[in-house]
Amino acid sequence: MVAATAPSLARHPPRAVLRAAGGAIADYDMIQPGDRLLLGLSGGKDSMSMLHTLLHLRNKAPIPFTLAAATVDPGIAGFDPTALRDYVPALGIPYYYRRQLIVERALLNMRGKSFCAYCARMRRGILYATAREHGCNVLVLAQHLDDLAESFLMSAFHGGSLRTMKAHYLNDAGDLRVIRPFIYVRERQLRDFAAAAQLPVIADNCPACFRMPSQRQHMKELLAREEHLHPRLFENLLHTMRPIMQSGEFFYSPTNSGN
Repeated sequence: MVAATAPSLARHPPRAVLRAAGGAIADYDMIQPGDRLLLGLSGGKDSMSMLHTLLHLRNKAPIPFTLAAATVDPGIAGFDPTALRDYVPALGIPYYYRRQLIVERALLNMRGKSFCAYCARMRRGILYATAREHGCNVLVLAQHLDDLAESFLMSAFHGGSLRTMKAHYLNDAGDLRVIRPFIYVRERQLRDFAAAAQLPVIADNCPACFRMPSQRQHMKELLAREEHLHPRLFENLLHTMRPIMQSGEFFYSPTNSGN
């Protein structure tokens, strides 16, 4: 029975992660009363940590909202989200599984473009469709501060512009909001939580990306070297990125509560 197993499966995220996520949600007005959230759940440490963070906030926060999760299986050899089909419903959360042969389509249509970018666009479209199908109005993505910093540098170094992922925005169709509650959270915090809580993480949740040369991996390594020399690097990068993390009406004056 779900009611009997849910308490034993639920994990309490660290206070620092909850405080950072709560701060971002408040700063950018991410969750509003009555929102119906759909979490994009890849099964990696980031999205699994987000699952438990949102579950905790749903039970504790004064703002009422509902939560569901969806996994997009891109048809990559080695990606096996089978365990999620039992784990997520046992937490009392509706779970939707979508399999699409994204890799096969990418090989036919990429034409030299980034596989990761192509895959991300395809996954996003499938998640949008799933949200609409099940009456959700908010899509939750689990990118963290490290992801935003890497995107910022990739844009500056290779794109000739200053851009990064948005904290909260309306999709092009105007019918779904997209939020990233982990924008103040460091990747190592999520790695530590997932390991300590023994979350059923899919260790290699995007095998194709890990097997291909990656500009993002290069940026990750560059940032790690720089942070070793300058411990306040990510704090400074967050301050730098704030103006380009906003999205019009959804931007609220940020505080330091999430850092």
